[in-house]
Amino acid sequence: MERILRADRREALQKALGKTNMSPTPERAEKGIFSKGRPVREKTVVDSMLQSGDIEQREADAADRWFRIWTFAYEGYREFPEGHTPNSEIKHDDLSWLMTRADAAGMLVDVRTTLGLCTEVRLKAMVVEKLTFRVMAKRWFPSVSDALGRKKACAQCALVLEQLAELYEAQRKKCVDLQTNRLTQQIVGP
Repeated sequence: MERILRADRREALQKALGKTNMSPTPERAEKGIFSKGRPVREKTVVDSMLQSGDIEQREADAADRWFRIWTFAYEGYREFPEGHTPNSEIKHDDLSWLMTRADAAGMLVDVRTTLGLCTEVRLKAMVVEKLTFRVMAKRWFPSVSDALGRKKACAQCALVLEQLAELYEAQRKKCVDLQTNRLTQQIVGP
């Protein structure tokens, strides 16, 4: 009975949210370039590097994953992709919610420890602060020309995203290997 009531409330909430216009206000839309899709997002230099062919989709996905983790760790909310089905069996109290956020912050520390502080600075500039290559060049290379600074900033950002994608791939393979070893030990025995 209680599950039916929860399902009815969830459906009513989804219908109400479906009718809500979640697009940017006209004033905000004038200030930035937004991507099409749901949810509408402001385009970043990651999108421009992907369109120009400087990076591949896996690097853009790694940047999106890092940003989702950063947002959850520091802002306290999580944006789920389309088609996500929530797990209604797990209920979070305040403490478990904070522990989950701390785990996300730990993932960011792992990236910083493995790839370095400069990587984190470049990732924040790209996806958190949403800086352009021109602004990055002025910050990081104040003594070089604008054109050369933009090229250097773009190259460094592409390198950082490639390293991040490789790190996430190595972590995924490590998890798969651990799961495979556990299953093998369960089947074969110690």
